[in-house]
Amino acid sequence: MQFIEHIKQRASKDIKTIVLPEAEDLRTLKATEQVLKEKYANIILIGNEDEIKEKAEINKIDISGAQIVNPNNSKKYNEYAKLLYELRKNKGMTEEQANELAKDPVYFGMLMLKNEDADGLVSGAIHSTSDTLRPALQILKTAPDTKLVSAFFVMVVPNCEYGENGTFIFADSGLNENPDEDQLSEIAISSSKSFEQLIEKPAKVAMLSYSSYGSAKSELTEKVINATKKVKEKEPKILVDGELQVDSAIIPEIAEMKAPGSTIKGEANVLVFPDLNCGNIAYKLVQRLGKAEAYGPLCQGIAKPVNDLSRGCSAEDIAGVIAITAVQAQKK
Repeated sequence: MQFIEHIKQRASKDIKTIVLPEAEDLRTLKATEQVLKEKYANIILIGNEDEIKEKAEINKIDISGAQIVNPNNSKKYNEYAKLLYELRKNKGMTEEQANELAKDPVYFGMLMLKNEDADGLVSGAIHSTSDTLRPALQILKTAPDTKLVSAFFVMVVPNCEYGENGTFIFADSGLNENPDEDQLSEIAISSSKSFEQLIEKPAKVAMLSYSSYGSAKSELTEKVINATKKVKEKEPKILVDGELQVDSAIIPEIAEMKAPGSTIKGEANVLVFPDLNCGNIAYKLVQRLGKAEAYGPLCQGIAKPVNDLSRGCSAEDIAGVIAITAVQAQKK
């Protein structure tokens, strides 16, 4: 069974409510129709009800099973605005600012999650990553067991013998530009947990570099070596190795030559990149040249499931990320 079909099946066993604050976008409405038809999540669309219904009707999209909430006339608006003010007043936010921000669909959606009126949120089709994550961090904060919020992609490569039958996590491929060794270790730990949560198989984590086991030496390689040590100190149960070139990480025959004795034996399914340049370039190359399915950027480390989208995403991509968000919500 394909990764995303398995995720949808899991989501359908314990239905969660996912907020979509970009209801003016046609892709969001098409994704809503698909999700409701396949019955693996409840959907809340945020925006003007008349406008949303008119757009759906004109484009022959059935969103009749979705709940539509307009912040401007919601019964919860005053409660949410007060909640936002209480959360942010120590940071200098005024009541007037809170009242205005609570009308914003993304902020309103995050407040729904904070108030436990919904289980997860998906945004980013028309908003930047910062416009999605800023309110998430201001309102929801980081998860109790996490020091750092990071982003990853689930990559599903067709006809691929590597990873977990062609399935990998690439991290951080969407958020942290140049993590230091401690941040890199946190990305690895979170990514290991995300892999096991979503793929339901043991994570094998490779800390990637342009060097394998000291074949080159520089500040760049030392960062990865030290980050690997920190992962082992913080979470001894995680199966991790580094520094490794990507062929040493995913191809057993190469691992035997370049990294003899490697604990992951060339069977890595979680690839941790040394910086955002590497992570972002790698996922796009694999997606375009390897014709891989790329789900993300998915967020890890936020107290509630919030996921970003690529602005080039399709309705099908959004529907897939909704399913992933619903499964993440089952675990919260």
